[in-house]
Amino acid sequence: MFSPDQENHPAKAPVKYGELIVLGYNGSLPNGDRGRRKSRFALLKRLKANGVKPSTVHIACTPQAAKIGRSTESPIDFVVTDTVPGSQSNSDTQSVQSTISRFACRIICERNPPFTARIYAAGFDSSKNIFLGEKAAKWKTIDGQMDGLTTNGVLVMHPRNGFTEDSKPGVWREISVCGNVFSLRETRSAQQRGKMVENESNELQDGSLIDLCGATLLWRTAEGLSRTPTVKHLEALRQEINAARPQCPVGFNTLAFPSMKRKDVVDEKQPWVYLTCGHVHGYHNWGNKEERDGKDRECPMCRSVGPYVPLWLGCEAGFYVDAGPPTHAFSPCGHVCSEKTTAYWSQIPLPHGTHTFHAACPFCAHQLAGEQ
Repeated sequence: MFSPDQENHPAKAPVKYGELIVLGYNGSLPNGDRGRRKSRFALLKRLKANGVKPSTVHIACTPQAAKIGRSTESPIDFVVTDTVPGSQSNSDTQSVQSTISRFACRIICERNPPFTARIYAAGFDSSKNIFLGEKAAKWKTIDGQMDGLTTNGVLVMHPRNGFTEDSKPGVWREISVCGNVFSLRETRSAQQRGKMVENESNELQDGSLIDLCGATLLWRTAEGLSRTPTVKHLEALRQEINAARPQCPVGFNTLAFPSMKRKDVVDEKQPWVYLTCGHVHGYHNWGNKEERDGKDRECPMCRSVGPYVPLWLGCEAGFYVDAGPPTHAFSPCGHVCSEKTTAYWSQIPLPHGTHTFHAACPFCAHQLAGEQ
């Protein structure tokens, strides 16, 4: 999929198959993208193919086999850590015990157009053997191959109508080691696999979501990304809003979205919103102390009571389904993007824990609230 050599020789301009974007990070990790840990990963054509073929099956259960490091192994191209909702604005978030398999999944891209990408559960250790935990479900297929599922599963959802303003959520499925598609197990790590879904495939489409039980990735094809708004476009939209010099209806001070580089420090001109009614103001701290310190505040325009939060621009362009202006905010986090983008993500049930699903903001992974 990826060759570090190619990054050092931009003149070769390798073919780009697509990008994996981690949900919950608004354009970069809290402490910055470093090495193999990033908020988005480009899949590039390798100088030399490194695909593998099925071979012998070994059952190994020695303590040495279990000691393989989570992210130091050479076959691992990308390291994805568990996403903590809201962690992008808090760089000292405590690290949690990871539920992501150390060899979670493989993505194999065809080297010739249309560069089809397929996903498989589990990955290879340093001896180029598929690595599955001892608790993972395994079985023999009709043609004598071994197949299996990772302990906590690799789930995939392909959207209907592609990744466009007409997109609708698809159905979550589980992918096996051999790339077969199954309905979900009763819980993530149940021993009993789901039913095989014959008429669906492990082929990734633009906008496919991959859940690794701890982090969710969005797959965008190179072609899909070419139609997506760029960071430059989002910056132009930000400047356009600020140029209109919107005012706080009470304090009459001018409001402005801070620059994208300062996306986690509240600025004095930052717009704030009352989430119950949607009225936008500048920050003000009148009212008694309990009202200020508590979550709920009374809107001075309409007297409705509810949370009062700063508005932030969604800076990760890959999450946008269209290039519309930032007119709508996710509740309760206050990330702002286009109406169609908020409508799309608010319909997506993202896996949470071992057997629940809920809609979340793609920019910070906070669970969305209520009906609005």
